[in-house]
Amino acid sequence: MALEVDVLTLFPPMVEGPLGESIPARIQERGLATVRVHDLRGWGLGRHRTVDDYTYGGGAGMVLRPEVVAAALGDLRRPESTVILLDPAGRVFRQAIAHDLADRSHLVFVCPRYEGVDERIRAMVDLELSIGDYVLTGGELAALVIIDAVLRLLPGAIDEASIAEESFAAGLLEYPQYTRPATFEGVSVPPVLVSGHHEEVRKWRLRESLRRTIERRPDLLEGRVMSKEETRLLGELRAEAAVEAVEPGGPDARSGAAVESGD
Repeated sequence: MALEVDVLTLFPPMVEGPLGESIPARIQERGLATVRVHDLRGWGLGRHRTVDDYTYGGGAGMVLRPEVVAAALGDLRRPESTVILLDPAGRVFRQAIAHDLADRSHLVFVCPRYEGVDERIRAMVDLELSIGDYVLTGGELAALVIIDAVLRLLPGAIDEASIAEESFAAGLLEYPQYTRPATFEGVSVPPVLVSGHHEEVRKWRLRESLRRTIERRPDLLEGRVMSKEETRLLGELRAEAAVEAVEPGGPDARSGAAVESGD
């Protein structure tokens, strides 16, 4: 069964454009998903199709009215629907949530604007999601991020091997990738990758995934259940890092402390 997605927004072109290109477009063309974008003004109030109003108690900005969202959800919602509000206070979106949503049959996204939504709208939704600790001008970009992440997980959407080996699939960041030329500006592709030894390539990739995760996202390792091989490699990598930190020319010599790189 194809996944159905409905998006409620005041600016449909912001959503329609990106989803009409590249992999999301092909997924829809192949019938794996159907995405419909709706202008919230279609449920607006009065002759001017009003959708928002000033906030009680004063303050800058406009707030989305509850009647408008209630009317829209009344038309779109079904028993199997999952209604999602994009909101900075929502649960932070992770790959595990993307997998969960990809197993649903109907998703409805509510994209707020301006100062957000009337508090009573929260009782109308099943899930509140945020894509990070920053503020956007509206929920459309957040909805696009989530929809893109979900669509590519649908069975048959893209090559399954690509999904299995990419970042976060196994709880680690993805290993480094290389292509032609074999040497560029004095930097060569690691010899193991052109050796033809598949088991050695697998080991190198796992080791480098662990290395990159330690350096950039050590939080991903907290509480993670490690295999024996991962535990051994992790110990080796930490021992190497400890040696490098005290050797001349190592991190200590440069800055007085090892520095984690940002992702």
